[in-house]
Order: sequence, then structure tokens, then C-alpha cells
Amino acid sequence: MSPVVLDGGDRRCVLLLIELRKLTTTLPGGAVVHLIATDPAAPIDLPAWCHLTGHEYLGPVDGHDRPAYGVRVTAGATVTRADRPWHRSDV
Repeated sequence: MSPVVLDGGDRRCVLLLIELRKLTTTLPGGAVVHLIATDPAAPIDLPAWCHLTGHEYLGPVDGHDRPAYGVRVTAGATVTRADRPWHRSDV
């Protein structure tokens, strides 16, 4: 299965996480997302979000003309709030 590419462009990490959260809820466990993100906070925020949710942060990935980071979707991951993906939905 080829990675799903989410082009976050120059959006801030907050908006990237909202989009990533929405996308991961539509993908099966094991799917890989390549998130293209120029926000300098991305390499800090993405691993933290993955740790919170249970998705696997794969780190920087090659093959894109801008910085990109890999995330493997985990089935049964912790659900976060749609408008605030850095907060668990059960809290």
C-alpha cells in the first residue's frame, strides 16, 4: 500500500494536526501517511501527538520537495477532539 500524502503546505502545526486527525480516522490500521509540513514545530508536535494517540511516528521521510514526516495509523488509537486534536476526547 502506498503512503497517503497530506500536503499541509505552510499551515501552522495546529491546523496540520486537525487535518491529520481527520484523515487518520478514515484510514485502516497500518496505513502510512506522509505529512508535508514546513512549520518548524512539526518535528516536535507530530511525535508528541503520536505519543498521545498511539499512532506510530516514523520520522522524516524522503521523496518530497519539502519536509515530510511519516505516521503509521494504529487501529484503536486514542480518539482526540476534532477541534483540539491535542486533547483526548474522553477528558
